[in-house]
Amino acid sequence: MKFGPVPVGAAEGAILAHSVQAEGARIRKGVVLTGKHVAQLLAAGLNDVVVARLDPGDLHEDEAARRLAAAIVLDPAVARIRLTEPFTGRVNLIADTPGIVVLDAAAIQAVNAVDPMITVATVPPFQQLSPGGMVATIKIISYGVAAADVARACDAGRGAIRMAAPVMARAGLIVTDVPGAPDSGKGIRAVADRIAALGMEMAETRIVPHGTGPLAQALSEIAGEVVLILTASATSDCADVAPEAVRQAGGRVDRFGMPVDPGNLLFLGALGSRPVIGLPGCARSPALNGADWVLSRIVCGLPVTGADIAGMGVGGLLKEIPTRPQPRAGRG
Repeated sequence: MKFGPVPVGAAEGAILAHSVQAEGARIRKGVVLTGKHVAQLLAAGLNDVVVARLDPGDLHEDEAARRLAAAIVLDPAVARIRLTEPFTGRVNLIADTPGIVVLDAAAIQAVNAVDPMITVATVPPFQQLSPGGMVATIKIISYGVAAADVARACDAGRGAIRMAAPVMARAGLIVTDVPGAPDSGKGIRAVADRIAALGMEMAETRIVPHGTGPLAQALSEIAGEVVLILTASATSDCADVAPEAVRQAGGRVDRFGMPVDPGNLLFLGALGSRPVIGLPGCARSPALNGADWVLSRIVCGLPVTGADIAGMGVGGLLKEIPTRPQPRAGRG
């Protein structure tokens, strides 16, 4: 691509690099100049104009963005992603479903290494989105790029981004209660809102005394494809009330604790084929916490192992919550 000033009389067919006001009208940058545009520019007394001209083998920014988007999202219906029409070298990737973003980070990095003019910016891997949320944006910075480079970028990023939609429809919630504890309504609403944001519904909510026996009984009876436990007293050990209740009900506990703050006191297990998530106390708040990262993956059918949870520590220092009894930072 050639870029620079040319005489206005020789600008027809070139791409205008900077918007120009001429004869009371604004000629927008990125426009391919016609004879009418040239006449307007001459009438406005302009001698030179900055333009871009594509070389043989170059692609216009919009066509380059279109091709790259079509490669990264091979089948929009299957990927649950909508591609916007190219405009000024940009195509946005929009979620068509509630769920989480699954992407090949190495592939996206390879795309961005082809040519600085070819760019893809994404949300973080496993980011939870609602329908209409932006998954990624493809932007061709220059007015044109070499078709060969676009082809290389397409090869590097082929099929790199998709949405994982929920595969579960209903969740069960068990809340334990101790005498004198604050009303559990706020926590129940916060959990229900999380479930609704994933396109699910609450199958059942039970409130039981905070004890291994009552909780185990409720676990054996609760409906839902995933079971959530919110205890009145924080789970502070793998042998505490809630994990023990899961075992007593015939289930197992696979992981206690996670390197995400807030969210440290989560535990993860199963009752038969049903995942069980012991929610940390911060789940009573709608603010993002580690339980959101685990819940969204499980609901969307992605396995969550102990190694996965261990890996959440990088980036796992989340926003401080005002209700924390002992804030991380001292008060002076």
